[in-house]
Amino acid sequence: MNPAWYLRRLQRMEPSEVAGRVNDQLLRLLWRITPPDIARHASARLTPGPRRPRLKPLPLPAHAPQQATGRLIHAAERILAGHWRVFARDHDALGERPDWFVDIRSGKRAPADMYAFAVPYRDEAAVGNIKYIWEPSRHHHLTVLAAAYDLTSDERYARRVAAHLTSWWRENPFPCGPHWISGIELGVRLISWAWVRQLLRNWPGAPALFEDNDQFLTQLYAHQYWLSQFPSRGSSANNHIIAEAAGQFVAACVFPFFRDSALWRQDAARTLADEAVAQTFACGSNRELATDYHGFVLELLLAAAVQGEASGHQLDDVVWTTMCRMGDVIAAMLDDRARPPRQGDGDDGIGLLLDDHASNRWLGLLATGTRLFGELEWWPKLLEPDLRTFFLADGIKARAIAARPARRPHLLVEAGQTFLVDADRAVWCRCDHGPHGFGRIAGHAHADALSLECRIGGVDILADPGTYCYHGDPRWRAYFRSTLAHNTLCLFGRDQSVSGGPFLWTRHAQSRLIASSGLDDRDADASWVAEHSGYQDAAGLVHRRSVQLQRRAARLVVTDIVLADEGLAVPASLSWHLGPEVECKLEGRIAQLAWPGGRGELELPAALGWTPHRGDEAMLAGWYSPSFDLKVPATTLIGSGTLAAGQSLVTELRWFSEPARRS
Repeated sequence: MNPAWYLRRLQRMEPSEVAGRVNDQLLRLLWRITPPDIARHASARLTPGPRRPRLKPLPLPAHAPQQATGRLIHAAERILAGHWRVFARDHDALGERPDWFVDIRSGKRAPADMYAFAVPYRDEAAVGNIKYIWEPSRHHHLTVLAAAYDLTSDERYARRVAAHLTSWWRENPFPCGPHWISGIELGVRLISWAWVRQLLRNWPGAPALFEDNDQFLTQLYAHQYWLSQFPSRGSSANNHIIAEAAGQFVAACVFPFFRDSALWRQDAARTLADEAVAQTFACGSNRELATDYHGFVLELLLAAAVQGEASGHQLDDVVWTTMCRMGDVIAAMLDDRARPPRQGDGDDGIGLLLDDHASNRWLGLLATGTRLFGELEWWPKLLEPDLRTFFLADGIKARAIAARPARRPHLLVEAGQTFLVDADRAVWCRCDHGPHGFGRIAGHAHADALSLECRIGGVDILADPGTYCYHGDPRWRAYFRSTLAHNTLCLFGRDQSVSGGPFLWTRHAQSRLIASSGLDDRDADASWVAEHSGYQDAAGLVHRRSVQLQRRAARLVVTDIVLADEGLAVPASLSWHLGPEVECKLEGRIAQLAWPGGRGELELPAALGWTPHRGDEAMLAGWYSPSFDLKVPATTLIGSGTLAAGQSLVTELRWFSEPARRS
């Protein structure tokens, strides 16, 4: 981040946020000069008497779903063998002697003994990719091992958990090293520790590892004290503040050992209630409009709400209502293969892991929603039970939430999401007319106004390429967030919204829905029309797009038009990104397509000159990111030319076979 980025970031802040950040910087400077004696503080703030954690009752292992248990045990055995997948790579430095400071991708190590706020964590050349360093210290692999112990009573799993926690506590003293930089990391880590303790409730060594261990008590106090001092503020108060509050709340419920515990718990509960409303549309969509974060936030809220219920400290009803609506939205937006949209940023973040890493989180969240709120008739049918629901929902009273949708909503008005669906042919199309992102910086947004995704039989045909990276190569970061990297129209060779750098947008394209029809009629055509004014600074241009799903004719027709003064002509490019499973042969302006279970063709507008790109590193095109830090070649068709005001560009996708429905 260069000085210009910080200046642009400062300009997006309210005065109260600026004042809070100044206070934060002064406190960090004070800590650097005179670090708090956290062990002494922790000891002084302990409440007298025996320390008994308040553990959530868990179901009997004999009642656990067998297939999910088998997958979890397999994952636990791999962890014991020193293998744990972190993003796109196998982390082989988590064996008996874990390395908590290595970026396994580059081999670089972050300094363990440097004052936390002096670590140049955004400088990949200095410390490596910080996300590869942070992720293992969220301790999701330890909740997997602890769950394996609960289900099997095999002490190998418990002993490895104890070894790793003891190692982490010893090697990460407050406030040194990279793991004391970001509050979201502390919050998620506290949730993991609480669940490790609960899952090891029958292990004889658990009390000595946790409540009777001065090292743990010091770390527990340090984490909660840090969170009380440095909450995410203002324009940064997105999913981070929910993670911080959820961790603070869960830890204070399970480990109420300090004189501050009740205050921490109460403050966190208020924050969760406030932020659940502030960060969620009335329809249930997360306001960041980045699908991965919808799942992440729901997992965090579930962990907190269930813990509060189990300990007698219920969260406000608004949190439960929000969680129910978030679950209903998941059910509404899944495709035929139970995959959600690929909108906005995604970094594979997990709030609480109690299943095999490779399980379908979305079906698991619906399973939990079914137990806590009841399944609606139109929800997708679940294939099998999951362990998160088994552990979380057992013993928690189901709630009846009012005003739930009686049928599947295909239009999420506030979120700006419209779904054109042909259930008979497993066709799913998402059209975007929503806000650019959340808040003044819209940190996790992409420049994707009026973009669309189309899947047939669960296969990405017209795909959103994804995210790929955050703190890595800024060139790749800029590409995957760009207008060119989405299925929409790009004018003047620039993005619809103006980027101020990573996680910062200084001008946001404004979109609006004009009309939609036929969304719920299985026999009629479905249509959607919307426009955005992201290029309005250039002669008042407006991009309008209409999409029509012709169910009987088996085609999707997309029409783009630029509304501007008569006689104006603008340089334009139109991108169509195909999924990695799609084979493409371009002949003139007809692209012959084939994919597992189907084939089709894409008829492209004649007014543009079309060029295919696949794995192109020169201009960056032809890439698809299935998960964080992983990209694979895929075909991108880019049409370029000059577009006159009022001129229509018509793209038509046709499919020739009815693919078998996929599970």
